[in-house]
Amino acid sequence: MAYRGRGPRFVPPPEEQHRINRKIRAPQVRLIGAEGEQVGIVPIADAIRRAEEAQLDLVEIAATAQPPVCRILDYGKFKYQQHKKESEAKKKATTTTVKELRLGYRTDSGDIKRQIEKAKQFLEAGDRVKFLLRFRGREMAYQDLGRKKLLEVCDALEDCGLREGVPRMEGRMMGILLAPSKKKAKPRAAGGSDATKAASTGGDAAKATPTSDGAAKSGPSDPAVADVAADAPSSEATEATEAPTPPGTSPAAS
Repeated sequence: MAYRGRGPRFVPPPEEQHRINRKIRAPQVRLIGAEGEQVGIVPIADAIRRAEEAQLDLVEIAATAQPPVCRILDYGKFKYQQHKKESEAKKKATTTTVKELRLGYRTDSGDIKRQIEKAKQFLEAGDRVKFLLRFRGREMAYQDLGRKKLLEVCDALEDCGLREGVPRMEGRMMGILLAPSKKKAKPRAAGGSDATKAASTGGDAAKATPTSDGAAKSGPSDPAVADVAADAPSSEATEATEAPTPPGTSPAAS
């Protein structure tokens, strides 16, 4: 007997998702033209003739409708666009993986801390974590200790993970699943703009603080007020002019 090898010799091509041209069995179809216009309900022979005249294909896009909906288009281009949409949808889809970490009901505290640190890294990366605790032989009698151990681990990870359900037995293993918790955005300061305005007002007030001579360090910002202030005589000159001359003293001597 001859050796045939592994697997089938002929792999049939995948079936088409849409019936086209002569494969459409409905006697009448609702036809959509090549430009997207509604032609209406026409016999299948008339629809195929229109597609052949346009050098395109007649594609059945809604087989469950009564009558079926067909459209005149380029089937090769249509399949390419469908494949492109599917690939883009796969890229946008988010996939989460489940990381398994194993413990024992007699696991030392140092090993448990190391497993907790690993679980934190997985949860922060967006992965789900499943803790498994295996019982061997007569250890099945200590399921309560194992359940307590798993709950302690979940309490240590409550800041970055959410517990899904309670520890459950799966054969000789007890497991629990943790999902990453949603990060809460920090609340924005409500009085930020008011504080900024207060700071700017305080800076302007500091600039306008009067000196020991009674005059401000920075002059008025309005040009008209500045001109009036320049034309007005100073207070010291006014006092000197109005001061009376002492008796017996000539103005020239003073």
